[in-house]
Amino acid sequence: MKFGRTIRKLREGRNISIAQFARKVGMSPTYLAPIERDVFPPPAEQKVIRIAKALDQDPDELLALAGRVGTDLKRIIYRQPANAGKMLRAMDGLAQEHIDELVAAARKKNRRMRK
Repeated sequence: MKFGRTIRKLREGRNISIAQFARKVGMSPTYLAPIERDVFPPPAEQKVIRIAKALDQDPDELLALAGRVGTDLKRIIYRQPANAGKMLRAMDGLAQEHIDELVAAARKKNRRMRK
């Protein structure tokens, strides 16, 4: 599904008018309406993140749907391109529970290294 249609479906599923939603995310309804119809391209990263938070969605999911990668992820990938590539390729196809285990292990290791 396209970015705009997804946003509209999520917004309407919460019974929020486009005017209310536009105010909530700091955009004008006249700008947001064509985005929801996929007439305009998705907005910039920070606006997509605000939209995701307002709809209780994962920002990375909506950024991907918008054809973008978060600035923080780009920074990590550019800092360690070989390792990022290895990790992403190794994770490809894993079940969610196994990815969650890897994430938990990496976070634990990171906490230990920072002490």
